[in-house]
Amino acid sequence: MKKTAAKDWFSFFAPRFLCLTLALGFIIRIILILHPMTVVDWGLADWLKIFFLGVINDVAFTAIALVPAFLIYTTFTDDKYGRRAGWIIWSLLMALTLYVVLCNDITDEYGGPLPRIVNGALITITACFSAKFFIPGIRAAWRLAAIYLTMMLYVILAVLIAFSEVVFWSEFGVRFNFIAVDYLVYTNEVVGNIMESYPMVPMTLAMLAIAGSIVWLMVRGKNLSGSGVASWGRWCISLIALGVASFAGGMFLHYGYRNFQSGDMFATQIHQNGCWDFLEAFASNKLDYRQFYPMLPEDEARALQQKMTGQNDRGWKFVPGDTDPEPRNVVLITIESLSADFLARYGNEKGITPNIDSLLEKSLVFDRLYATGNRTVRGLEAVTLCIPPSSGESLVKRPEQGCWYSVGDIFRLYGYRTKFFYGGNSYFDNMGEFFGGCGYEIFDKASYDASAIAFSNIWGTSDEDTYREAIGQFDLMHGKGEPFFAHIMTISNHRPYTYPDGRIEYDGNPMSRSAAVKYTDWAIGYLFAEAAKRPWFSNTVFVVMADHCASSAGKTSLPVDRYHIPAFIYSPGFIKPQYVGKICSQIDVMPTLFGLLNIGYEAPFYGTNILAPDFRERAFMATYQDLGYYADDVLTVLSPVRKVKQFRVVPDGEWEFDEEILSEPNEGLVREAEAYYQMSNLHYPRIYRAKPE
Repeated sequence: MKKTAAKDWFSFFAPRFLCLTLALGFIIRIILILHPMTVVDWGLADWLKIFFLGVINDVAFTAIALVPAFLIYTTFTDDKYGRRAGWIIWSLLMALTLYVVLCNDITDEYGGPLPRIVNGALITITACFSAKFFIPGIRAAWRLAAIYLTMMLYVILAVLIAFSEVVFWSEFGVRFNFIAVDYLVYTNEVVGNIMESYPMVPMTLAMLAIAGSIVWLMVRGKNLSGSGVASWGRWCISLIALGVASFAGGMFLHYGYRNFQSGDMFATQIHQNGCWDFLEAFASNKLDYRQFYPMLPEDEARALQQKMTGQNDRGWKFVPGDTDPEPRNVVLITIESLSADFLARYGNEKGITPNIDSLLEKSLVFDRLYATGNRTVRGLEAVTLCIPPSSGESLVKRPEQGCWYSVGDIFRLYGYRTKFFYGGNSYFDNMGEFFGGCGYEIFDKASYDASAIAFSNIWGTSDEDTYREAIGQFDLMHGKGEPFFAHIMTISNHRPYTYPDGRIEYDGNPMSRSAAVKYTDWAIGYLFAEAAKRPWFSNTVFVVMADHCASSAGKTSLPVDRYHIPAFIYSPGFIKPQYVGKICSQIDVMPTLFGLLNIGYEAPFYGTNILAPDFRERAFMATYQDLGYYADDVLTVLSPVRKVKQFRVVPDGEWEFDEEILSEPNEGLVREAEAYYQMSNLHYPRIYRAKPE
């Protein structure tokens, strides 16, 4: 078959790539609509947005995505190899390469892999240019190889992103968001997690085969050997057209996302473009509260804050206690992704948490306690600082470490040693910096006895390993007569859901969430069985709760029942078993414990004692943008840009709820929500301390 020559590569490639992205966008939307996690309850307007506005979103992002291709296309011209221009470019590249390789430059100041990456890139660029400059005969073949490589790279990325979006939706029930951005920082853990969770070799081969087939269909019947950069006039037209299209696309996506949302969260997510979602999340990881959220007058917000929290003008409150309380050891365990509905008490019939179910009968249980967020760092922020969730990134991951007043400070005032245990590397999620800055001693995987580790995966050691190490430290501190407060963060209930062999019997997929929950429960049983043999056990209080739920996806951005987590305090002979039905938050657990221990304190906490007769029932829950306040059966949601929504929370069973939009806002609850979040985000006091040696 005679092939048609394509002289202008960009004009050839751009429309074909646009057709590909539109086809993939359509396929992705169909898959997400049919996905088991998606709840379809949409009107005609929602359907039109999904398929009409969705196409516009995809076209707009494709225009932006083609900008790098145009820049590569610009390099295809041979003009740069002219006698004068070529020698100038070659001389500059050689001088820069020699300087960077032989001398100390700015990249060396940063250290790490950056100098090697920069050196390698410059050497490669200089070598490639030199070859084409001094051997003109290879330029045509080189350009053709670059054309095919660019197309293949674009198509592979398009297919990979489409695949990744479906996987991400299966995990979180949303398009790419701040979680995806956040995880890219931790490439080793995330790539390792993916490799252990999915059959990556056949999937990678399949994606390469699909991408190769698409490229073959694109070029079938076309001869690209003479393709390159068009005439000067056509090049200018392409540049202007792409510039206008990409700018218009960016403006449409940026402002359209805020003005064309559907009433249903699933419908909104499906009509959006996942790649743009990623860029938006990357750009907004730290939100300016004053700019993005509704604000009360400062005096009104402060007055409400003081009334609701008992804080003074400085944002601190004094809670009286015994002047000389008996020091009891405290062990706080935050369990990875343990939704309340995994437990028998909250409706689970699989029998996967027998040890926790048994402990509930002997504990002080908070039946209606809600997580503040959908990430581990949110849970750690809540129980350590006792404040509502921050807008944008959690305080745990912010750079201003060493300046938060925490529950650890109170324990240290009473002579406690404070330690944080984590089976992974504590640099993940910035936990080491955060807890070190808060004055805790850090014990992570690097501190464990490697010869005694029973099992580890990409995230870290199994829960039993962390419990064993913690118990060893407790024995040492007890032997020295030191009361201790220990915070243990577990790992095992996390994809890829792997754990030591021979611990549990599970009739089903052993690498499933339910199996991991059963192992997590087994490890809890191991901890308490071993602790009960120790002399310090009778004088120790155990606080156990989840860091967040396994999934927070629902019809709204903050489905209340998807933030419901188990939480209980266990100390035989000291804590009277009972079930508390008050609506409460993770931020209230430690202030409640201080009340039980009769420990007085002064702190900038927003959390209060759940058992106090004047406790105001309310809970806080958030994504990285939406800030929720749940009180009086109403969920108030503050969102960028200065938006407020309210939902009536209606029971749909004993532990499940529906959320119905309120036609008439409850202004009193709106003001309460605004006061809590405004004051905690803008006026949370800081202290400065030296980190522990």
